[in-house]
Amino acid sequence: MSPESVADLEPQLSEASLNEAVRRATGALLRRRKADGHFVFELEADATIPSEYVLLEHYLDRIEPELQRKIGNYLREIQGAHGGWPLFYDGGFDLSASVKAYYALKAIGDDPNAPHMRRAREAILAAGGAERSNVFTRVLLALFGQVPWHAVPVMPLELMVAPLWFPINLWRVSYWSRTVIVPLLVLMYLKPRARNPHQVHVPELFRRPPLEIRDWIRGPYRSAWGRFFKHLDTFLRIVDPAVPDSLRKRWIERAVAFVRERLNGEDGLGAIFPAMANSVMMFDALGYPPDHPDAAIAWKSVRKLLVVEEDRAYCQPCLSPIWDTGLAGHALAEAEGAHAASVETACKWLQARQITDVVGDWAVARPQTEPGGWAFQYANPHYPDVDDTAVVGMLLHRNGDAAYAEAIARAQRWIIGMQCKGGGWGAFDADNNHMFLNHIPFADHGALLDPPTADVTARCVSFLAQTGFKPDHPALARAIAWLRSEQEKDGSWFGRWGTNYIYGTWSVLCAFNAVGIPPEDPAVRRAVAFLLEVQREDGGWGEDEETYAGAPPGRYKESTPSHTAWAVLGLMAAGEVDNPAVARGIAWLARSQSETGEWEEKPYNAVGFPRVFYLRYHGYRQYFPLLAMARYRNLRQSNSRRVPYGF
Repeated sequence: MSPESVADLEPQLSEASLNEAVRRATGALLRRRKADGHFVFELEADATIPSEYVLLEHYLDRIEPELQRKIGNYLREIQGAHGGWPLFYDGGFDLSASVKAYYALKAIGDDPNAPHMRRAREAILAAGGAERSNVFTRVLLALFGQVPWHAVPVMPLELMVAPLWFPINLWRVSYWSRTVIVPLLVLMYLKPRARNPHQVHVPELFRRPPLEIRDWIRGPYRSAWGRFFKHLDTFLRIVDPAVPDSLRKRWIERAVAFVRERLNGEDGLGAIFPAMANSVMMFDALGYPPDHPDAAIAWKSVRKLLVVEEDRAYCQPCLSPIWDTGLAGHALAEAEGAHAASVETACKWLQARQITDVVGDWAVARPQTEPGGWAFQYANPHYPDVDDTAVVGMLLHRNGDAAYAEAIARAQRWIIGMQCKGGGWGAFDADNNHMFLNHIPFADHGALLDPPTADVTARCVSFLAQTGFKPDHPALARAIAWLRSEQEKDGSWFGRWGTNYIYGTWSVLCAFNAVGIPPEDPAVRRAVAFLLEVQREDGGWGEDEETYAGAPPGRYKESTPSHTAWAVLGLMAAGEVDNPAVARGIAWLARSQSETGEWEEKPYNAVGFPRVFYLRYHGYRQYFPLLAMARYRNLRQSNSRRVPYGF
């Protein structure tokens, strides 16, 4: 809606009502706190991960009927009206997710002639059949013998020894790609077959018999690189069989050594489900017995991701305790004060998890940088996260305890060392922007890389500025210039890791405020105009995951707690505390809060890979609204209207 129409509408929230809403939200958040002071909320994706977990049990012949029954309930519950499965709540049909969900349900025991299975099958066939599913789905189908191995692109074991100067090597792809690929290279060479004890097959999902299909690897290609790599794939299929097995044995040993070094205890390889599941299958294919320490801990790490309720269950893509604890800590610091007991215990828990003794994969690009980051998960020492590090660093600094000074200094040095040449920051790697690699046949998801993004860059700027760095510091000056160059024509910024333009715009406005860019700055005014323009009639904000596929930025059919909180936080950072639009957003948050102090949020609010993999952080609907309401209360009661923090 227009800024004029927003300004004409008066808020309907008294000071007493605001204080009560903050009190209830604080209590609700504290009830979620673990005994040692940390927070971890559920992290939910689409049908893909729980379906893959079901099929992993069938691959290994470790089937738990009761668990599978509960996962089946979950999969049926999230089936779309279109007959298939979406990538996010109320989303459109996705072929690959639907193929996996159908196969999982059939493995669980659902009758293919049941109405929900028939609808799914018809939708899959209408979309081109399982032969048109993505690479990772076809790999799974190959492991179960549903398609021949030539249905998937060639991924040669030679990648294990490709030197840094070679155009295609493991260190040029993102951490998540690297940890998924290495065990997968072994699987794609050994070509094992799932045990599949019930012999569940899905030929009915193919328009043509798989053995008759010749165009598994095909366009449309996104550039000339795609056609080049298609020819390279054809060439590798011819020459790869000539490689001596003795060499391949050494390369397998190299892959196993890579995995074992990063096995990461019960938190798993890369601490993400696809890599962890591949490590389980790799050890199994190599003949490791289930009770071998490496095989056992790999399986335990996968099991740790399960969410099991009374009558439903699903598998998470990973766990988010560092992220949740850092964000919840900021909300509690705003609501209760930076020295509140809840903040103190969160800070101590976080301080103990700073990674200071492991030089991770990031050091290949930045060998002179000392470790000092935080991971996203409970443990993932080879792969600290720039975004988490900035958020945790700001919380420790806000708490002000001198005991955190060295941790903050180490984080500062690591963050500065991880800055990309152009001025921005990626999430886990520096200068991981060899974009031509997104065009290899294996990368049909277009998410092989970890280039710099506005939201992560903004968090780094916020952290460095809050902890004392001046705008003319080279790192900050380059980052600010980069952020200015990334602003969209409508005034927004793209949100790589949160949905989407509202998230990105909030992030950058916080950074600009932290570094001292005034509200009158043209970039700030354009961003404010964007947020005011997309405010909904009810006073809240929402955004569709389809904005990653070209839908209008910042818009959705309903308001959500997360988007409303981000929007008002962004506006307050831009000096708009007294704007009626902010008051209306706060009123919407208070009005939509339950009596228990919590919020409901069914729409997804984050993204793993745009257009491919989306996420719902269950914690976002709790700590972001609390942060927004408490900050609004505090600023309204203070003599200054300026947000004094970077976050």
